[in-house]
Amino acid sequence: MQIVFQRTPTFKDRPTHYCPGCGHGIAHRLIAETIDELDIRGRTIGIAPVGCAVLAYDYLDVDMVEVAHGRAPAVATGMKRTNPDKIIFSYQGDGDLAAIGTGEIVHAAHRGEQITVIFINNAVFGMTGGQMAPTTILGQVTTTTTKGRQVAGEGHPLQVSELLASLPGAIYLERCSVHKPAQVKTTKKAIKHAFKLQLEGAPGLSMVEILCPCPTNWRMTPLQALKWIEDEMIKVFPLGRIKG
Repeated sequence: MQIVFQRTPTFKDRPTHYCPGCGHGIAHRLIAETIDELDIRGRTIGIAPVGCAVLAYDYLDVDMVEVAHGRAPAVATGMKRTNPDKIIFSYQGDGDLAAIGTGEIVHAAHRGEQITVIFINNAVFGMTGGQMAPTTILGQVTTTTTKGRQVAGEGHPLQVSELLASLPGAIYLERCSVHKPAQVKTTKKAIKHAFKLQLEGAPGLSMVEILCPCPTNWRMTPLQALKWIEDEMIKVFPLGRIKG
């Protein structure tokens, strides 16, 4: 029988905690494959904050640190400065990075910290009940925007990658998705490029933003969630390399 897929060693073999159709598992696999392909497993330290992202340490077989909500870039800064030979990455959701952690990611990028950031954007607070996040798109229904997000009152969705692109210390920014196989392959290339920049000592912060489905909080089936990314989310968060 021909083997068409083999789990990479850094990707732990265990049952998933995530909801059916969630994109986190795909992102974990791509990070694990990247770490093994670059042969940096023994040098890598991951940082995951509060939210669905915190479960990353259950699936990635590298040293992991759990930090307070939003503080991953701050902790990553200290880790990289005191351990410059290590490969440091943060794994953060949009409710974390784009809300309570906005100051941390902006200033880490402004300082040009040599870290890699994996930013999962599912346009909602996932773990805490499906509330509106800074990335929630206009008209999107959440538990705190029951009639859909409106400009008057809630404002426009925050485009973090475009915001960071104005900072010289952010050297590589790319927005990808996992809603189609072709996009998964593109996301893998982006993650690998971001890690390689740190491995090569590039002077600055790299971030890969990944549009991910959250069927449970979007109140959709997994298939509907994938289509919603294609039809609605990409209009607000265009895919492609933004800087670098």
